[in-house]
Amino acid sequence: MDVVVTGSSGFIGAALLPALTAAGHRPIRMVRRPGVADSLQWDPAAGTIDAAGLEGVGAVIHLAGEGIGEKKWTPEQKQRILDSRTQSTKLIAETLAKLQNGPKALVSASAIGIYGDRGDELLTETSARGTGFLADVVEAWEAAAKPAVDAGLRVTFPRTGIVLSPDGGALKRMLLPFKLGAGGRIASGKQYMSWIGLDDEVRALLALLEQDAYRGPVNLTAPNPVTNEEFTKTLGSVLGRPTILPTPLLPVKLKFGGELVQSLLVDGQRVLPKVLEANGFTFSHATLDAALRALLGKSAA
Repeated sequence: MDVVVTGSSGFIGAALLPALTAAGHRPIRMVRRPGVADSLQWDPAAGTIDAAGLEGVGAVIHLAGEGIGEKKWTPEQKQRILDSRTQSTKLIAETLAKLQNGPKALVSASAIGIYGDRGDELLTETSARGTGFLADVVEAWEAAAKPAVDAGLRVTFPRTGIVLSPDGGALKRMLLPFKLGAGGRIASGKQYMSWIGLDDEVRALLALLEQDAYRGPVNLTAPNPVTNEEFTKTLGSVLGRPTILPTPLLPVKLKFGGELVQSLLVDGQRVLPKVLEANGFTFSHATLDAALRALLGKSAA
């Protein structure tokens, strides 16, 4: 089917496009700039979108949004993070709801940040939302898709965890200090990290696209979340490097601010992919050691 993808140039979107093609679909990028082949144009801030181009399309995978870990969370940046998600999602949902022959499915990106900082509590798709800025953002983000839900589209919310790949995201930033033997736990190391390999992330998104059984929130995390201390030791072991000294947080706080560091590095969630597993999804890499060795090309000892 024809599948429109927003955020196609991002970390996950760039990996998703060739996977869609390999699965027999035709990806169509939704972009802001003109002149891009196989694309439709939109401008969420201005509220404009090529609605006519969405007629006859099978589904939309909506991944666009301001990055949460690139800049200090000033009031202005926090507003950009919120608006980039809610405005774009509302625009897509309202547009799809009005089409005569539009997409029947919307995969609208979400995040496990909705659960807030929950210690070692086991969290599933039915768990209550947490507190904090990210929980507020994700709740509003998902709510913005309501027009599509009300119009009868099959809407899923992939609540993605920490996506692992040496080519981007958190793991890419970790690799250099860990390879130099300077990697270490963050704060107490007891906070949980709910991770997923990029290949499994893409496979899960394809499942949400193709299988009618999926609807509503779906946790996109591997079935074995680990504490930060466990993650640190595992990555060090895979790379054959020591992980003795804790990561100093002061330089990171000076650059990114205390709120971002607390939310993204010190807080944690222990999330389980119950909906994926209930629908028969099989992870290529269910354990962190296996995932890191596959991603980094390291054979088991």
